[in-house]
Amino acid sequence: MKKLKVSIYDFFDKIAADKKLYIPTDNGDIAQFVEYKSGMTLTEKYNTNRSAKDFFFPQTENLYDIRKNGLKLEIKDTRSELEDFVVFGVRGCDVRAFDILDRVFLVDPIDTYYKNRREHGIIISLACNRPEETCFCSAFGIDASNPDGDITAWRMGEDYYFSANTEKGEALLVSLGDVLEDCADDAAEQIKSAVKAVMAKLPLANTSFEGMKKDDLLTHFKSKKWSSLSEACLGCGTCTFVCPTCQCYDIREFDTGHGVKKFRCWDSCMYSDFTQMAHGNPRTSQLERFRQRFMHKLVYYPDNNEGIFGCVGCGRCISKCPISMNIVKVEKALEVQS
Repeated sequence: MKKLKVSIYDFFDKIAADKKLYIPTDNGDIAQFVEYKSGMTLTEKYNTNRSAKDFFFPQTENLYDIRKNGLKLEIKDTRSELEDFVVFGVRGCDVRAFDILDRVFLVDPIDTYYKNRREHGIIISLACNRPEETCFCSAFGIDASNPDGDITAWRMGEDYYFSANTEKGEALLVSLGDVLEDCADDAAEQIKSAVKAVMAKLPLANTSFEGMKKDDLLTHFKSKKWSSLSEACLGCGTCTFVCPTCQCYDIREFDTGHGVKKFRCWDSCMYSDFTQMAHGNPRTSQLERFRQRFMHKLVYYPDNNEGIFGCVGCGRCISKCPISMNIVKVEKALEVQS
């Protein structure tokens, strides 16, 4: 384990001198990841408005360009090899979300756009010191006091401690050797214990999703409770856009006037035109779309991924939903089938 000998901002300056670095910083009332520039400050907020998913699966991205040359079409691959970049301050819930996304984008056929970014990205996770009341990551076996990542960081006052978990993480710490010093392997145990004590007292500390595995798929699908649960849903898609594990997207074309850009953008299963096809839409009601979202997270995904749920308990859907509907309320309602 390493201890930082300088201020955290000197540490950032050291990284940024060689690689692009992104940190969570305040932007008005919210926190978001921004490329670090000297003079910026870390946010004191628990988590960012949107997750670090954006670095690997951005909200919009250009896939390739098409240009007409006489009677021929020229296709230009717009991808370029990325340089290594570092994302600091990713919480344990969002780090776990990468594992869920990997199971979608890194299996055949592999999404090479996502794969390229994953290979170049270096994640420095940051243990939670004061989790918010909306946090329920422990329901999925996530330890907020000891998050995964290429490097795990802990903060105690103005002191920071680091431990490498991967070869990429070890290489980065070695390159920063003059600002770090060796310390005892148990230097962060006090922080871990304090965080676990806080986690145990959170309102959602005893939340469990295991009840979703007790019945078969059709029992949940045909539950009469979907009607009352979805009744107030606005179909705004906020829950899907702040979720670190949602992976739905659409592919469209944009005519620039001198060619066409083929681009990918996030989509939402909560929208009325989601899965729209030539013959129409297979989900014509908000109830069906609402059910699709939560069935995918709690039933379909775990059924196809060794029991791993498609949620990481970040709490964003709890804090952002305008009608106060979220995955915990849905799980509790479905736990006892009608």
